[in-house]
Amino acid sequence: MAEPEFNATGVRIEKWLLRSLTRAGQVVIKDGRLALLTSYGTEIDSAPVQAVQAHKPLFAARDRALATLNGHRYSLTLGTPDRFLDAVRAARSARA
Repeated sequence: MAEPEFNATGVRIEKWLLRSLTRAGQVVIKDGRLALLTSYGTEIDSAPVQAVQAHKPLFAARDRALATLNGHRYSLTLGTPDRFLDAVRAARSARA
C-alpha cells in the first residue's frame, strides 16, 4: 500500500458557513484523491484532486484553507495551510 502524499491530523473541518463537522479530523491526499475524515476515520467527503478547488481565504485566520469537493465548500483549520495547498498542486501535477 502506498504512503499518503499528504496527511494532516487534528484538523477542524467545517461545512462552509454552516456548522462544524469535526474538531480533530484528518485530511489525506493519497493515490490522486483528497479525503476528509472524522476523528474516528469515517469519510466526510472525497474527490479526485483534479476536481478539488483549494485556496487560502482573503479575510480569515492564517491557519485556514478553503476546499471545494463535489460542490460542497469546506473550511479547514490546519496548522500549515501552505503545505496543504502545495500538496494539492503537487498531486494535480503528478496526475497530469
